[in-house]
Amino acid sequence: MLFSVFSTASGQPDRWQQRVYYHMDIDFNAETHQFAGKQRLVYSNNSPDDLNRVFYHLYFNAFQPGSMMDVRSRTIKGGGDPRVRDRIAGLSPGEIGYHHIKSLCHNGKPVEFEVVGTILEVRLDEPIPAGGSAVFDMEFESQVPVQIRRSGRDNAEGVAYSMAQWYPKMCEYDYQGWHANPYIGREFYGVWGDYDVNITIDKNFLIGGTGYLQNPDEIGYNYGEKKDKDRKKDKTLTWHFFAPNVHDFVWAADPEYTHDTFTREDGMVMHFFYQKNDKTEDAWSKLPAIMDKAFGFINKTYGHYPYRQYSFIQGGDGGMEYPMATLITGNRGLPSLVGVATHELMHSWFQMVLGTNESLYPWMDEGFTSFATEEITNFLRGQGLIPGTAVANPHTGTVRGYANFALSGNEEPMSTHADHFITNQAYGVSSYTKGALFLVELQYILGKPTFDKAMLQYFDTWKFKHPNPNDFIRIMEKASDLELDWFREYRVNTLHVIDYGIKSVADADGKTKVTLVKTGGMPMPLDVLVTYKDGTAEMFNIALRIMRGNKPQEDAAVKYTVLEDWPWTNPEYEMELPVGKDRISKIQIDPSGRLADVNPGDNTWEQ
Repeated sequence: MLFSVFSTASGQPDRWQQRVYYHMDIDFNAETHQFAGKQRLVYSNNSPDDLNRVFYHLYFNAFQPGSMMDVRSRTIKGGGDPRVRDRIAGLSPGEIGYHHIKSLCHNGKPVEFEVVGTILEVRLDEPIPAGGSAVFDMEFESQVPVQIRRSGRDNAEGVAYSMAQWYPKMCEYDYQGWHANPYIGREFYGVWGDYDVNITIDKNFLIGGTGYLQNPDEIGYNYGEKKDKDRKKDKTLTWHFFAPNVHDFVWAADPEYTHDTFTREDGMVMHFFYQKNDKTEDAWSKLPAIMDKAFGFINKTYGHYPYRQYSFIQGGDGGMEYPMATLITGNRGLPSLVGVATHELMHSWFQMVLGTNESLYPWMDEGFTSFATEEITNFLRGQGLIPGTAVANPHTGTVRGYANFALSGNEEPMSTHADHFITNQAYGVSSYTKGALFLVELQYILGKPTFDKAMLQYFDTWKFKHPNPNDFIRIMEKASDLELDWFREYRVNTLHVIDYGIKSVADADGKTKVTLVKTGGMPMPLDVLVTYKDGTAEMFNIALRIMRGNKPQEDAAVKYTVLEDWPWTNPEYEMELPVGKDRISKIQIDPSGRLADVNPGDNTWEQ
């Protein structure tokens, strides 16, 4: 019933998408760090295409000497991720990761398959018809690698198992075709569906992760209460989880986990799994109340969280997001712990619920999440929950950071596939910094009230539907009644920069003529604030002609005047002020600091 309901609810506004149902039985051996798995996958082909082959991700195969991840980490220009570098190359047979596929059947009949690095290629004897479905039964054996990148065993803080990207996972097929990208350490894209997972493991381990625990009484464990008498009956316990309408499943296990819970007023339960010690106890004990406030702000600002549970789990190699859970390193002070917890939580909106193709559009996840994290952090500071003072614009670091990098000569377009950036730094700036800047500048173009309304509309329209950049910008256009395709095209596809300035200010028959100049390749509308010597101020808004409109007044306390549009082809623009030059004390382009002008030194004139 759940599968049927979610299949209907998750249809695209204007295109189809696939659907999966996983049932997995995992027999985990904590002594050998290996597990045997049985997987039944029901695959619904909602595309208009007959599929004569399918692909699976085998992520653990990346953790082997000579893998694409290994080579890429050792040879990428500027140096690889410091958490990886040459560590994979030195793994012994007992330390590597792998998936060995023992058998695979399609609708009950064995099929031939080939393992090519981190991808399992399967050519079908009978196609999966358009609008039809298929059942794949697989048996596999896997070894958990030592913890290097995201997943693995025995992380730096001593957590036993961080089980991310841990099972053979069907690749996504969408309107662009198959997305069978090899795993070299970047981003992910998955098919929504339901996960029914049984994990049998040594009884001393406590598990947290994606999904709702179905058998707390059977395993003698329920919401932080260990029932030791019941737990000593067998050497192993089977944990049964069900996760509806997610595109991945993560779990972590450790015998030393402390498990705390916090139930919000709306009934949603937050879970906290961590090793309690002198490095963690103070910060982790304060985290629940702070994240409760964060959840309230996020639900109101970006859309309501659709699940009944979320887990913050100590593990991994820093911070990494998954459906209904995150893995974060936990030996942190409170500000750092809140920062990583907030960032990874926010991924539950822009990636776990909206589900963009991270490989093609990492900025729509990492960048939007970074923008929201800055907003949430500013809110928490304003509430006195973390150190610092709330400010009018929490994104000044993002704006100036991008503007400085844009002049370095190392920038790469946002349209670059996540795996194919020349340097890690260019990937980071494009995905995190420039992705956040994309929203900062849209807020500037639309005005904050319209922008805030549009962000909620984006979530409500495209949740569980894999939006792309055009889907997002269309929401912004509909909310603002402006044309914005030019902005997406400039920011995503080019490296053009913004550079405006005040060329001259001159008297003109009792009035003042201000000449503005555009020397950068990217056009933008301008807010020009004029402060008069009597202490009053006036905001002049100059839209681009291609916008076909202006943003509404943002600050009711400041007079707002709309001037004639600026054709983007024109290098100069003249504006006339109704008073003489002697009555003006200051003229400033973009007083809000949301415009990533690479040369802001000529944006202000004053006397």
